[in-house]
Amino acid sequence: MDILEAISLHGGKISTILTYANLSHDRCVKYLEELLEKGLVEEGADGYALTERGYKFLQELKRAERLAEAFGFRL
Repeated sequence: MDILEAISLHGGKISTILTYANLSHDRCVKYLEELLEKGLVEEGADGYALTERGYKFLQELKRAERLAEAFGFRL
């Protein structure tokens, strides 16, 4: 979720994603490849951007997180 939030809130440059998501470069690239394969992000001239599917997925993750927190769980 951190990568999707980083792209959504701060833009999709790899340096920004690394900082916000607190990941190593190798791990971040691996996760981005998976998100690309799943159609949640797309790569462009300015870095990465959420697709419509990625935006919807992020919203559902946030919704699930709020629900879990309402029951005393932290995701």
